[in-house]
Amino acid sequence: MHAWKSLSRLLAPTLLLPLLGAAPPAATPAPKPAPDVRAVAGGPASRPFKQYTVEQFMGSTEVMAPVFTSDGKQLLFSSNASGIFNVHSVPVGGGKATALTRSKTDSIRVVGAFPRDSRFLFERDQGGNEQTHVYVRTPDGKEKDLTPMKEGVAGFLGFSHDDSAFYITTNERDPGAMDVYRHDAKTYARTLLFQNDKGLGVAAVAPDESWVALEEAVSTSDGNVWRYDVATKTLKNLTPHTGAARYQVGDIHPVTGELYVITDDGSEFTRVVRPAKEAGKWEDVEKADWDIFSTTFSRSGAFRVSILNVDAGFEVHLHDVKAGTRVPLTQFPAGMISDAIFSRDERQLAVLMETDRASANLYVQDLATKKTTRVTDTMTRELAPEDLVDAQVVRFKSFDGMEIPNLLYKPRQATAEHKAPALVFVHGGPGGQTSRGYNNFVQYLVNQGYVVLGINNRGSAGYGKAFLKADDQKHGKEPLRDCVEARKYLASLPYVDGSHVGIIGASYGGYMVLAALAFHPDAFDVGVDVFGPSNWLRTLKGMPPQWGAFRQAMFQEMGDPEKQEAMLKEISPLFHADKIQKPLLVVQGANDPRVLQSESDDIVAAVKKNGVPVEYLLLPDEGHGFKKKKNEALVDRRALEFFNRYLKPATAPAPKP
Repeated sequence: MHAWKSLSRLLAPTLLLPLLGAAPPAATPAPKPAPDVRAVAGGPASRPFKQYTVEQFMGSTEVMAPVFTSDGKQLLFSSNASGIFNVHSVPVGGGKATALTRSKTDSIRVVGAFPRDSRFLFERDQGGNEQTHVYVRTPDGKEKDLTPMKEGVAGFLGFSHDDSAFYITTNERDPGAMDVYRHDAKTYARTLLFQNDKGLGVAAVAPDESWVALEEAVSTSDGNVWRYDVATKTLKNLTPHTGAARYQVGDIHPVTGELYVITDDGSEFTRVVRPAKEAGKWEDVEKADWDIFSTTFSRSGAFRVSILNVDAGFEVHLHDVKAGTRVPLTQFPAGMISDAIFSRDERQLAVLMETDRASANLYVQDLATKKTTRVTDTMTRELAPEDLVDAQVVRFKSFDGMEIPNLLYKPRQATAEHKAPALVFVHGGPGGQTSRGYNNFVQYLVNQGYVVLGINNRGSAGYGKAFLKADDQKHGKEPLRDCVEARKYLASLPYVDGSHVGIIGASYGGYMVLAALAFHPDAFDVGVDVFGPSNWLRTLKGMPPQWGAFRQAMFQEMGDPEKQEAMLKEISPLFHADKIQKPLLVVQGANDPRVLQSESDDIVAAVKKNGVPVEYLLLPDEGHGFKKKKNEALVDRRALEFFNRYLKPATAPAPKP
């Protein structure tokens, strides 16, 4: 469930789900290609670098969702080592990981470990259809569906503070509303805790179960936090404000019950606040010159950890709450931490860490001794990190002078004498971000000789609220022009072949690909659209019902299909497909509930009428994103073949060494 590196985790539901990332090991070892004879750029001229096959790139494993067991001796996590995500466990002191689930068809994500025994909870859907159920696995290996609905979506919310229960949300009563049920930790018997009549987003339950914290998305850049009183069954908006401002739940202090909120009200970037002594006011707890997008407490509230979005990367701040000081995260290797959790006894910290050239691994640190152990080994031995590249943060000024941030990946073989073709890579969203860290697919493209520019066009997250709002109801226009300007920027680089530039994107990024080919038909030489919508009227009307009130937020962002039909037709590529004249590859998941298969069927059929080369890859066992390595492998290979066909001019063979 990896993305073309988007911060989907910090946003309310958007079109995007994690997409192209680590992919499968080959069934048999792939043959090692001969070294490329050209020297590594910027390195010793005598050392050649290697180009790798897709099978070699796909030997890496992805891990996610770390959870400590109740005794703190094991770390549970989800891994796609088998080709699809399953739950594994590994000793915190290191050792061999053990697979605890063995699904071959449905991706499994561990979500919680029982506080007093070795049971755990996990979520799974069916073939990527996002109809998620919550299961319990007992020590004897038996699995039980705790949410056996014929239709609907369920999700794990957390354990009660006294360990006697856990909470699950489901939309079985009303497809547009996620209710909260309290499940007894021993018998699994459930009682309704909160009936969600307004379709608000459910964030957390107070330690004493007296209230529930909720989120209302007014738009993608405006929202409120609500409180539901369980005894009186009343709702209260805790964050009334004027103008657009985001308010989201950070966490609830596990002992005091104090609510910590993340907001950008009165500031350009999101910060952490809590109730002030004056009623109705908030006081700052933590702020920075970048967005803070999450903050969570350890079990007793002794520690609080925040994750910041720093110029397309992640930064973790660990706080000793009682001392009021920040704890330096020492004894970890160099890298970017994107997730951090505490053991139940607060003596250990587990983090997920990666670099641009090395896949993410889990580390466990003893907070007293600072002893740190890497407990996973995800990077394939088939790849040498020195043959991969680091991303470079670059900026260019767009058509109106707005500065656009990007991540630039330069191939080792690209020089002024040997110019390379290039790709503009557009993230998902709307409101996502191209971020740093290991990206298997991008590294594969770069290794094969493509310059890749991961654009963060206006409307991207992470650069302040003015930049985030700059695309509201301007989709297909100003943000798209940023992508066109990105080609001009690439052409200005001395090592880029400016006459061979393509565009690629996933989900909302896929829409941007189609829009670029339709509305700026001469801007790019080829396009690859993965799971992208072509008809906003249909996509907006068909949003999954469990998104509840967020549907209205999307209407504010994109346009209301009932009231702004003409505008949405104007920006939907399907209604302008006759203008597409450049080769197009379209990838679609048959089970996609967000971008229906008809979106891709229709655009492919329409473009074919133009006599334009069109390739269509339909994945029968995927939804909106990849959960199976074999499908990632297939798409990675097909995308490269497509680009090679249209962006690499015939050249003489490279000289022999």
